Amino acid sequence: MSEEKIVDKSAQCTVQKQSECVKSTAPQNVTVILPAYNEEVYIGSIVLLTKYYADSVIVVDDGSSDRTAEIARKAGAEVIVHEVNKGKGAALKTGFAAAANFGADIIVTMDSDGQHNPAEIQKLVNPIIRGKADMVNGSRYLNGLGKNTPSYRRVGQTILDGATKLSSGLQITDSQSGFRAFSASTKDIFRFKAQGMAIESEMLADAGKYGLRIAEVEIGVRYDVGCSTEHPIKHGFGVLLMILKDIEFNKPLYYLTIPGLALGIIGLVMGTIFIQDFTMGKSLYFGPTMLMILLIIVGSFMALTGILLHSISAILEDAKTA
Repeated sequence: MSEEKIVDKSAQCTVQKQSECVKSTAPQNVTVILPAYNEEVYIGSIVLLTKYYADSVIVVDDGSSDRTAEIARKAGAEVIVHEVNKGKGAALKTGFAAAANFGADIIVTMDSDGQHNPAEIQKLVNPIIRGKADMVNGSRYLNGLGKNTPSYRRVGQTILDGATKLSSGLQITDSQSGFRAFSASTKDIFRFKAQGMAIESEMLADAGKYGLRIAEVEIGVRYDVGCSTEHPIKHGFGVLLMILKDIEFNKPLYYLTIPGLALGIIGLVMGTIFIQDFTMGKSLYFGPTMLMILLIIVGSFMALTGILLHSISAILEDAKTA
């Protein structure tokens, strides 16, 4: 028995299902997007394998300096080339637009470095075919962080999952997964603004904002191929900063008002203690007194700014729906 988790802001449930066949008989056009940057080593075999489980394969060559595009074409993929490297978000935006033009009913995104198994595509598209989800997230950690996962990844993943949950409001176990399936009807809700791997969290934030029905299915992953040249700590901080920026603009009450209230309360507590000490004839020290004043001023400013931004955001949302 395989397991699939339906994720919703208001409720979560677990749906048990029998093992599925490789190809669905439902008349759904499944198009796979492979954003690629200097992936000539893996791209040919990934395209060939993916063609067994999809109707179309689109490779978006994002400014590669090697033979990625040439090999992908020879393997049978539709290839779109960015003349310069624009980042994964831009590559996915190009791929989603092309998939729509090809008449895709379901769009699947995969990394092109060999970490994902194309044979698992059917697991991702089944909840959409059955009408149970608009988006499906392939999770490496649906049953917990695996022992095979490097320790630095486990720590970073936990932090990024928590931040993504705060940003999107979704209970996702693998916020950084690049192996996902989407109903083609969702293509216009995503911003595709993030430059690097932060696009994964950005798409979840957009999905949460628009109330998409999201399912998670368990997937495997290989860590012995396609290692990123970017330092994992630098990468993790970059993604975290993007998520926090998203929270700042989309949920200012979380980002500004709550921390501001906390700072203001600390300042008021300090002020109460200082007043009690002063009435008892004790001296007030310059440093702690200035810190108290600073906490109250900064806290009040942050809290009021968060409330103001939240009000502006609500007005803009009402204007869009009007």
